[in-house]
Amino acid sequence: MERRPLVRDLLKERQPDLTASERRLAAVLLDDALVSGLQSITKLAESAEVSTPTIIRLARKLGFEGFPDLQDAIREEVAARMKQPLAKLAPGSPEAHGDHIVSRFVQAVSGNINRTLERLDLTEFDRVADLLSDTGRRLHLLGGRITRSNAHYFFNHLQIIRPHVSLLDSSPSVWPQALLDMDAQSTLVVFDIRRYEKELGKLAALAVGQGANVVLFTDTWGSPIERHAAHCFRAHVEVPSSWDSTLAINVLVEALVAEVQHRLSGSSAERIAALEQMIGESRIFRSI
Repeated sequence: MERRPLVRDLLKERQPDLTASERRLAAVLLDDALVSGLQSITKLAESAEVSTPTIIRLARKLGFEGFPDLQDAIREEVAARMKQPLAKLAPGSPEAHGDHIVSRFVQAVSGNINRTLERLDLTEFDRVADLLSDTGRRLHLLGGRITRSNAHYFFNHLQIIRPHVSLLDSSPSVWPQALLDMDAQSTLVVFDIRRYEKELGKLAALAVGQGANVVLFTDTWGSPIERHAAHCFRAHVEVPSSWDSTLAINVLVEALVAEVQHRLSGSSAERIAALEQMIGESRIFRSI
């Protein structure tokens, strides 16, 4: 069965067709990660400062029969996003018991990668590659509790390819020091998947306030950081595990690394050669 589009995506795609009051309502829903849409129609109208007919019209423009139908979709979307890890460990159907975990995991990851690439906006990919290839820009990278390894992996490669790349410390207490160096010539690359981390959202907002732009890697439901991000990549992350998989995200990361290195082929080759010479001269990696 074909999957119904996410409400978050519909709200963004239909922006050009919305009236001013409908855009205000859409902004309230997006800013609150759709949770405000679980209120009664009267309460939602009050919080968005619109009329109840405006809510009904927006629901119909998004392809729903009315507000109850829209609210059902929002409820499903929020429930999927907030699903507890233990719920993901619920036993499968009896027919699946004979399948080995490796087979099921590989199948899930392959599906995640394929669906992520199907939804990938290649124009957006190229714009981000342009940003990352601009050696006049300072790049700052950071991930959350689970995605810290993705940020570290991306940093390791970019730092070899080009200058002015830094990996932010995992402790929020030292982030203000990094913010001091962020301006219009800075890009903050953030990784944030469910359970979205409020501290990362605060950092993104402060970085934008400093003039920096934000590139976000997130899951299919979309981190609240999207409201601050100039560029966003959504990847599928669900697998038969209590943990989400970031392999689809890393496919995008590795593709960006390859493209950035291609664009900076001359300077990156010189940089890598200089690095090899330093390693040789320092004898750090040689036995005495």
